[in-house]
Amino acid sequence: MYCNKENINMLTALLVKHGVTQCVVCPGSRNAPIVHNLDACPEIQCYGVTDERSAAFFALGLIMATRRPAAVCVTSGSALLNVAPAVAEAAYQHLPLLVISADRPQAWIDQLDGQTLPQPPLLSSLVAYVAALNEPHDNTTRWQCCRLINEALMALWPTGDAPSDTDGCFGAPVHINVPISEPLFRFDQPSLPAVRMVRRHGTLAESLPCDIMQRLTASRRPLMVIGQCRLHLSAEEQKAVDELCALMPVLAEPLTDAVPMPCYAEEWVTDNQEWHPDFIMYIGGAVVSKKIKQYLRSQRDAYTVMIHPMGRLEDVTMHADEVVAMDWRQALLITARAMADRQGQEAFPSLPTVTDRPVDNTPSTFSTDFVVAYLEEQLYDLDCTCHVHYANSSVVRSACRFAHHHVYCNRGVNGIEGSLSVAVGHAAALAAEGSDDKVILVTGDLSFFYDQNALWNDHLSGHLRVVLINDGGGSIFATIPGLAGSQAYPKLVCGAHHTSARGICTQCDVGYLHADDADSLRMAMITMLTEETTRPIVLEVMMTKDN
Repeated sequence: MYCNKENINMLTALLVKHGVTQCVVCPGSRNAPIVHNLDACPEIQCYGVTDERSAAFFALGLIMATRRPAAVCVTSGSALLNVAPAVAEAAYQHLPLLVISADRPQAWIDQLDGQTLPQPPLLSSLVAYVAALNEPHDNTTRWQCCRLINEALMALWPTGDAPSDTDGCFGAPVHINVPISEPLFRFDQPSLPAVRMVRRHGTLAESLPCDIMQRLTASRRPLMVIGQCRLHLSAEEQKAVDELCALMPVLAEPLTDAVPMPCYAEEWVTDNQEWHPDFIMYIGGAVVSKKIKQYLRSQRDAYTVMIHPMGRLEDVTMHADEVVAMDWRQALLITARAMADRQGQEAFPSLPTVTDRPVDNTPSTFSTDFVVAYLEEQLYDLDCTCHVHYANSSVVRSACRFAHHHVYCNRGVNGIEGSLSVAVGHAAALAAEGSDDKVILVTGDLSFFYDQNALWNDHLSGHLRVVLINDGGGSIFATIPGLAGSQAYPKLVCGAHHTSARGICTQCDVGYLHADDADSLRMAMITMLTEETTRPIVLEVMMTKDN
């Protein structure tokens, strides 16, 4: 029987899957459930050593002899401090030493409870990774716990897979801290849980691993997702990717330059909820659409491969099986070639591709969508090169529906700050190069006013055009069910205001245009895009409650 603590049972199961099967255990009550599990697991060999400092060095001896990782398990409190000398030695000898420490629940730290101190930071300067495994209470925290364990155990081998018996041992120490609540000593679980092991491959591999290539080419319902990334494909490479998009579903948004635009990814997801991929490859950074992310997370039976240049696990799908350290561009082109070869060798199944269904979704009412759609229509016919930025929140979602080109957006952490400053910097760089290209920013009012000091700048130039959609607050909050029922909603949540950009533009010697309906927008937009000037122009589009 195993203990009744989910985090400990998940840890035990993944230790075995990742090949950590030799453990040195030290006495204690708080770590007793962990020790019980390690001893009960037939695949794990336990060595009992009382002194924690000696136990950790004992584990180093196991690693040196076997060239495999070893764990040392200690109880809470000062016990953890005693393993520090061995951890330091492991760090500088590059040995895969896993420290597993039991802990009190966070509520009891620094509250004069026995054997408590802040444990996760204690070894942080010496180890490659620190994971704190709080006890799960729902599916999201179970996924988080499983992901953290996988990340920690992958970090034992910073360069990728564990070495073979003939290779040298180049690893790193890792610390897993396990808070455990009372009661501690219930051992009533007959088996360990079925947990998903995530494997990591390579250090910036040149090709996809053979088993992943085999899964890709054998799949009947493959799916690729491309998040935010700028790949700068050559014409020949772009042709190969365009052909890939005609062979399989490729979910992408304008935050990438890799696929043909417009790409109706969100509409595709809406229409294909019952289509279940058997293989998913994820390339690039964030996607904007919540609907796309929800769809990906629902496809738990798909074998899922995440590509990241540094081999980091960024599991937006919540069910990754593998992470490959590989350049995004390289992975995309390899996939394109593999799928093209497969098409020539066998009858390719009928797959619902993403770019084969243009939709007539031009908005009829004066709105953010209307403004963005009209701007994109004008950009399509504009006889100059434009670099288009969108601020976060509502406007970038409109861009995903109407943009026909790559767009820049601060989707790293999705904050509203800095969008105007980024566009100003981009324009300044073009001016310094003597370029005639334009930089266009589409922004909401809160983002604009929050970053208004971007116009208090000695490097402004006529390369910059700003479309400011001012609806008097954060309109995206109106899309969140139930939020408008709060009495704090108008002023305190969505930041309602009556501010205009006219005064800011006058103060900063920036051109100012104004529109408040479809007709005035059309006239002002043409002026903004075509007027020759040495200073930026801001077009403020006022949205009233009736629009």
